[in-house]
Amino acid sequence: MSDVDFVTDAMLEAARRANCTIVTQTFHHFSPYGVSGAVIVAESHLAIHTWPEYGYAAVDVFTCGDIIQPEDALNYLKEAFGAGQVSTMEMKRGQVDMMGIPAHELRVKPVLCA
Repeated sequence: MSDVDFVTDAMLEAARRANCTIVTQTFHHFSPYGVSGAVIVAESHLAIHTWPEYGYAAVDVFTCGDIIQPEDALNYLKEAFGAGQVSTMEMKRGQVDMMGIPAHELRVKPVLCA
């Protein structure tokens, strides 16, 4: 969890496994240890903060859309980091019925610009 390249690769693979569209990514290695970073996806983002000195990582998988599988991202990360203990919480945000947008105007996935 202190190797920025490993953490970056794991987070990018997690995004792919969730069926996300990767837009960009940024990661930073802290001295003497620890990594923080984010993968920005068309469907929102995946973020991580690691504390290798405690064997701990906090991960957010923030997504939208019907084809995205955040559970697949989390399952991959558990395996990649060899997690012995995991605590998860799911929060429903931005529920469509609360937005007041007619169903025919909704787009499931944002359009990417070149």
